Amino acid sequence: MKVYRFLTAPDDASFCHKVTLALNKGWELHGSPTYAYNAEAKIMQCGQAVVKDVPGKEYTPDIKLSEQ
Repeated sequence: MKVYRFLTAPDDASFCHKVTLALNKGWELHGSPTYAYNAEAKIMQCGQAVVKDVPGKEYTPDIKLSEQ
């Protein structure tokens, strides 16, 4: 099964830590990062797609993607 997640966080160290944690758990970057202004929160937000192959499992809508 191939799993997809989109990680987001404010434009600060928390975003880098979130992506670094995912990479160290076997996730791979997918595409370029994004950067946008959140007008409601009045902050810049970062986003990065990550993917991971999980052999021997089949997708179901109730799986917790971050735990794969």
